[in-house]
Order: sequence, then C-alpha cells, then structure tokens
Amino acid sequence: MPTPTSKRGLLLINLGTPDAPEAAPVRRYLREFLNDPRVIDIHPVARWALLNFVILPVRPAKSAEAYRKIWMKEGSPLLVYSQALADQVAQRLAGQYEVALGMRYGSPSIPDAVASLQARGVSEFTVLPLYPQEATSSTASSLARTYEVLTQGWDVPFVRAVPAFYEHPGFLDAFTTVARPVIEDSRADYVLFSFHGLPERHMRKSDPTGAHCLASSSCCDAMTDANRHCYRAQSYATARGLAQRLGLPADGWSVSFQSRLGRTPWVKPYTDVVLPELAQKGVKRLAVMCPAFVADCLETLEEIGLRAREQFLEAGGESLTLVPSLNAHPTWVDAVVQLVRESDGPPTAPAGPLA
Repeated sequence: MPTPTSKRGLLLINLGTPDAPEAAPVRRYLREFLNDPRVIDIHPVARWALLNFVILPVRPAKSAEAYRKIWMKEGSPLLVYSQALADQVAQRLAGQYEVALGMRYGSPSIPDAVASLQARGVSEFTVLPLYPQEATSSTASSLARTYEVLTQGWDVPFVRAVPAFYEHPGFLDAFTTVARPVIEDSRADYVLFSFHGLPERHMRKSDPTGAHCLASSSCCDAMTDANRHCYRAQSYATARGLAQRLGLPADGWSVSFQSRLGRTPWVKPYTDVVLPELAQKGVKRLAVMCPAFVADCLETLEEIGLRAREQFLEAGGESLTLVPSLNAHPTWVDAVVQLVRESDGPPTAPAGPLA
C-alpha cells in the first residue's frame, strides 16, 4: 500500500491529433497511429505495406485538407477541448491530484505527460482513458503505452485505471444536458447515434465464448459476460441510456457506425448508408450525436458536421444538426471528477507492458 505521503497524479488520455493541418505533420501522426498493431491488427509485413504503399502516399494530403476546415485559431479542436477539460479538472482536484493530459499519438505524448507528473512528485497514478466505450485500438493501446512508460524505471509506481464509462450516470447525464437543448432548438424529428467504427474481427476477438458477438441481430440488446468487452455492445448500451434520458420514442432513434477504413467488414450499420435511408423514410430534421467522442474532433466536426450534413441534404433531408460533444462542459467536468473519486481504492502496480 502507498504511504500517507504518496502524491497522486491523474493522467487523462485522448487519442491524438496532428500538430498542424498540413500534409507532413498529418503523415507523421498517421504513421504512428496506423503502425500500432492494436489499431491495424494484421501481419506486420502486411501492415507495413498497407501503410507505406496505400495509405501514406495519398491520405495525408486529403486528411490535412479536412483538418483545415475545422482547425481553430488555438489549434486542433481535439487538443484544445481536451486541454480545457484537463485544466478545469485540475482546478477542481487542486490539492488532491496533479493532472496532466497525454495523447496516445502525437503531442503531448504519454511519456511527456508521465514525466510532467513525476517531476511534480507524483508516485501514485490514476489513469483515465477518455474513451467511453472500451476498445483494444483505443483503451487497451493507451493503457499498454502508459504501463510501458511507467515500468521503465527501477521502481514501478502504483497505478489505477478507470474503466470504460459507457453507461456511467455522470457521463450519460452530461451528454443529455448538452444534447437536449440542441435537439429541441433544431426541432429534430429523429436522433442518430453515430459511433466510431471498428473492424468486425475486433468484436469477435473480444468475445471469450467465440459464439456471441455478431452471431445474431440481437447480440447487443443487453450486456452479458460474453459481450462485456465488446465495443459495439457498449455503444448500444450508451445509446439506450441516452435515448431513455432524452425521452426519445422507440422509432425516433437508431445507432450507426462511421469512419470505416479499408475493405474488410466493419461493424454495421454504416452511417453513410443510414443517412440516405433515413431521408428516404421521411426524416426531415435529423440530429446526430457522437457519444464515442468526449471532445469534438475531425470525426465529429468534419465527417458529421460537414460531409454527413451535405449527404443528408442531397438525399432530401431538410437539416442535419450535429450535437456538440462534451468538450469542457461543466457537467462533464463534474462527471470526470466523480469518475476519479470513485476510482479511489487500493491501487495495483502494473506487471509490465501488455502483450
């Protein structure tokens, strides 16, 4: 057990962002991101070939153009909003925790954030990955990198990891608080919950039974031992919780998944397929929530706020309103503080980097 003089640190982790909306920094970011075997989980040689011969020659320039459309004067929205959250949480936890923000890819890096906390005398860590739903490509990758950094020294600090909060009341209440006035003001007649997509094989690899995830159309209707680590099931649980809090009718909302990459099957239904289908069914005023993200970023502001809106209008819809993410909203700051305080308890030292 830590001694009473142990100084506690809180490490908030988000996925990351390029340093600038230009091809070169985007290429550096994508190289680090997509070279992670937990992100593209194929043979290393195949991943290297895919990255260097297919993705990096073309995608950086296209992504940089998309980033320029949403870039803020202060910098990348994801970094600006994540840092604002970290700053406000630090104020709330002053005297109890030292707080730092680290990005899994890009800057500020996890090693830099850990070094900053250790320089402030931190010897006991609470790690909060800012991903509501658990996924190997985000949560596990971030924790693995953090454990790798923390186990490099001779003495290994005590560590607590805050679990996925996909149906935590504080998270759901905060998103409801943000969403309700936006949905009402837009007079939306339908709400689409669009989550980031993942390859279907990731769901199956998280199923310890090997017989539940994606085996039936009802596999995500309830949380069970078989799907408790399934990103898709957790996404549906989040959507159910938000729909209930918002008082949405059963036929007034649905779930979809965006941002797929490559030709392998990703979790369905796909957002870009659902949008024209909703317009054809008579939905006129659509509100889109993206509860896989706690900070607005390329996937929310550009992919949904710009491209999806254009697609929906071209299909016959009248309006598409993007519900802002939680960013640094006071109710979300409250929820983060609650998550951290609920995590207080006997910490454990990591055995070493995850395989």
